[in-house]
Amino acid sequence: MSEGRRLPQYVGQRVRDLRTNYGGGEGLSQEALARLLDVAPNTISRWETGTYKPSLEDLESLSRVLGVSVLEFFPSDEEDKDEGESISALLRTAKQLAPEDVDELRRYAEFRHARSLYQGGSKPKPGRKAKTQE
Repeated sequence: MSEGRRLPQYVGQRVRDLRTNYGGGEGLSQEALARLLDVAPNTISRWETGTYKPSLEDLESLSRVLGVSVLEFFPSDEEDKDEGESISALLRTAKQLAPEDVDELRRYAEFRHARSLYQGGSKPKPGRKAKTQE
């Protein structure tokens, strides 16, 4: 199975796990989660089976409803990252922000990281995809 096919399966399993373990194990039904997200119940089912790939915006909404980081939907990055000067500068600046701004900055950084994981590091292009000639 290719890496591109495995990621939607992994994301789907994480959606299912987080949904069923929501509220300390109480869980949410697919229908209840669908209502909270304002989507059709079969959409949740299709995300969980990997039939549909939720958009990054869908994952952001899921993360807010389920009370987790958007990065919870992706495999963990096992590589140790070098905290370079730009990271140190970001941390110094963040220490001077109000707590709600730090939380928003964290969410934004997680969203950007998730986008790079989910879309293979490329920024989506505006407009429709060109039709290919066969």
